[in-house]
Amino acid sequence: MLGFGAIGEAPLGALPDRLVEQIRNGSNVATLTVSGLIVPEKQGSEGILVKSYGALWLEIAQQLGTDWSKAFQLSPRQWEEMLAGAFAKEGYQVTLTPSSGDRGRDVIAVRDGVGSMRILSSMKRYAPDNLVTRAHVHEMFGVVSADLGATKGIIATTSDFAPQLLTDPGLAKAIPYRLQLLNGGELQGWLKELARTP
Repeated sequence: MLGFGAIGEAPLGALPDRLVEQIRNGSNVATLTVSGLIVPEKQGSEGILVKSYGALWLEIAQQLGTDWSKAFQLSPRQWEEMLAGAFAKEGYQVTLTPSSGDRGRDVIAVRDGVGSMRILSSMKRYAPDNLVTRAHVHEMFGVVSADLGATKGIIATTSDFAPQLLTDPGLAKAIPYRLQLLNGGELQGWLKELARTP
């Protein structure tokens, strides 16, 4: 079982004492997220602005780096928070969109300055034998194309993508610069690398 502190000390999703106290006191920040994977800053126009990743995020990223079977213990929303935390650790300004009505975007990651970027991301928490379909990839490409401020789109999944996606003439030229696909192995590698860096 994933948890914080020593493995199994507290179940995944259990709230640390500090967060419980904030909720009791009616803190606005505490009500933005309940899992503790990310540290919210405030509510923005597109969702929750993420201040940083949490200690629980780091522990889970480390565990996933060595045992991918634990990936399927996280809920879809917790995976969205894991993706948001990964972008925050990379130095992006991150927004975690609402659970519903997100318009095909789970996480928005922005980097300003020279080479500025606005990445629209979708997280697919799928079982290993459930592949992301061509329809999902085309849908994300449409979301990116419709947002004139978007630089690129990323679909991350705990599983993999349907075969021959890269040979689709409508997508081949967009990948990886306009649309990037991260399968479970690549996602695991990214999280493992992020967990190692200070």
